[in-house]
Amino acid sequence: MERNNTAICLAIFLLSLVDFSSPANSQSDSCSSQLSVSHLIPFDTASFQCFSAWNSEGFILRNADLTCRIASQYAQSGQNLWNFVLSAPDAGSYISIGFSSDGRMDGSSAVAGWITSNGPGIVKRYYLGGKSSRQCPPDQGSLQLVSNNSLIVSQSSRLYLAFQLSTSQPAPYLIYAVGPSNSIPSSDYYLSTHQNQASASINYATGVASDAGSRGFPARRWHGLLTMLGWGVLMPVGVIMARYFKHLDPLWFYSHISIQGIGFVLGLVGIIAGFNLDDDLPNADSHQAIGICILVCGSLQVMAFLIRPDKSSKIRRYWNWYHHYVGRAAIALAVANIFLGLSVAHEDGSWTVGYVIFLVVWVIASLLLEVKRRMKKDDDL
Repeated sequence: MERNNTAICLAIFLLSLVDFSSPANSQSDSCSSQLSVSHLIPFDTASFQCFSAWNSEGFILRNADLTCRIASQYAQSGQNLWNFVLSAPDAGSYISIGFSSDGRMDGSSAVAGWITSNGPGIVKRYYLGGKSSRQCPPDQGSLQLVSNNSLIVSQSSRLYLAFQLSTSQPAPYLIYAVGPSNSIPSSDYYLSTHQNQASASINYATGVASDAGSRGFPARRWHGLLTMLGWGVLMPVGVIMARYFKHLDPLWFYSHISIQGIGFVLGLVGIIAGFNLDDDLPNADSHQAIGICILVCGSLQVMAFLIRPDKSSKIRRYWNWYHHYVGRAAIALAVANIFLGLSVAHEDGSWTVGYVIFLVVWVIASLLLEVKRRMKKDDDL
């Protein structure tokens, strides 16, 4: 009897867990579900076409052509209206949808929306003149938004961006973007560089849209990944090879120069990838200045390698001091700049956690090898 009661209690407990987990399901949106915020949208949401716009970011797009349905109402002005509702997870950032005639961002126009820290939502149209934030001014572009019929709301951890376009037919390519997590535009309404972007084509007559695909790996992430791997990972590993494995001569030497050489090249390519990034972000100037210092130190190390004196030379001692301390300074600056860059880009916390884990492992390995090195020195004495 007690076993039966225990089993019943366990079953009730498991069912309660399932029940408590159901709100998570309510946070999702799909074309098979009803539009939960239809009562908040200032236009009719019936007869919408719906499709999964961007699977990797959870974007759902609903749209409808109101030309036929309200032709009599707008017969005198000859206006055509198109309704759009874009749904996406609420990451504390902006979401946007652009309309392009050729699938390219440059020269197109977009609608972006976000929820402010004190509650109200803001919807703005933009002209996308380039990759820099200042090249995408608000309240400009070719899109004609119907006055007082645009809004963005947050419900069940999702954003719903709704707006009406006055046009005979919108451009056939859609460009989706999501801003950096937990970062909304400031009072001047300029958007920070998007965290991710994708494009898709749409046939408005049939309602068939292609799956949105991210345009490769964003240049910002190429910049961060290459510089982190080159300056922040390979360079410290190369230092360990030179300091603690000299008993494996000449393996330590060739390993050291190979690792440092690959690290320098990756870091250099990463810096080149960062040339076209938005420099209007807070602390971007400091990040760039430190990056230039690191590049100078790295270049000096390469030059030092090419002109290193022979071991028997009287100046070899000074060359060693120079080589060691300039290298260590470059690595220290690189580590600090990696964390600064992650902060500037508002990158996902997983990048920071991953790099911290590497540094902890590197420090522990260095300490253990240093203890072993000193113990061996004492034994030799």
